[in-house]
Amino acid sequence: MSDALHQAEELEGEIALPVDAADSGLRLDRFLTGHLPLFTRSQVQRAIRLDLVTVDGVVACKTGLAVRAGQEVVLVPPPALPSRATPQDIPLDVLFEDDEIAVIHKPAGMVVHPAAGHPDGTLVNALLGRYPEMQRLDSLRPGVVHRLDRGTSGALVVARTSRARESLSDQFLARSVFKGYVAVVAGAPREDSGCIDRPIGRHRSDRKRFTAVDPLPPVRPSVTLWNVAARSAAPFSLVAIRILTGRTHQIRVHLSSIGHPVAGDALYGNGRLPPPLATGAEPPTGLRPLLHAALLSFVHPTSGKRLFFHAPLPGDLRSCIAHLFPEFAPDRIAGMDFFPAAGDAAGGTR
Repeated sequence: MSDALHQAEELEGEIALPVDAADSGLRLDRFLTGHLPLFTRSQVQRAIRLDLVTVDGVVACKTGLAVRAGQEVVLVPPPALPSRATPQDIPLDVLFEDDEIAVIHKPAGMVVHPAAGHPDGTLVNALLGRYPEMQRLDSLRPGVVHRLDRGTSGALVVARTSRARESLSDQFLARSVFKGYVAVVAGAPREDSGCIDRPIGRHRSDRKRFTAVDPLPPVRPSVTLWNVAARSAAPFSLVAIRILTGRTHQIRVHLSSIGHPVAGDALYGNGRLPPPLATGAEPPTGLRPLLHAALLSFVHPTSGKRLFFHAPLPGDLRSCIAHLFPEFAPDRIAGMDFFPAAGDAAGGTR
């Protein structure tokens, strides 16, 4: 075994472990028990069944999943969370639902699943209230296969069955899910488009942050494509974004690394909001990065058809865009051609 145990980090109740070349190809449960001797194999397998283990940010659904060098495995010890999420009657904006999946328009300010400091009021609590049968999933995060930051709004798919959860998890790990975002950023990029191909890791002095500039090892390959959708006389621009990897805070970290942090992002920028939000009504949840998951596309777990979902702009972004970019037509965001193509990854910002 490698010395990954010595590289493990405990952050907000989570244990993060890098996968190095010596461990590549190991079963996920064997990898974890090999590097976490305080956990038995049955405890690790239970944590995987409870959706408490992620691989590169994607919920791991299989104990026998083969890990690969360069990935990051994160485990949340079961005692760090309540034994089971509680159903709550919280309204949801549902873009699509059938017996297998649901696609939700998550509002800014909503946490995806219960965690330290957020025992309830989360998307998972709302899902259990709307879909009581999801309680049959032996999980502390039922339905969750990917996440959006608390301050990010937009489209998020959840699994209503174990079959759907496994299919969606496989698609996210294979990077076949299309994820298109729109953001208002600080400043005016000199180029009209670009590819940010910079590994991301933990910040050396602030352990709550990630960085693409001299990060602590281990680092994770990360690729973000962007193009300028509209410019303004004010020091803000509208950008369309597509991510080819799914690291924590990836878009916010990458845009900050090229000098154009997301407007309203106090963690990776100065938190400044553009007008009219800075002088009029604040966003519904107060200060938040003006980042929105606008388009999501994946293959349906049972029909095999590729589905496309557009999450309309929330009120704060809509009013901001109308004020800063009056000639921009928001309907453009609903189309695939609004976002960068995967071929734009050639070259890029290093």
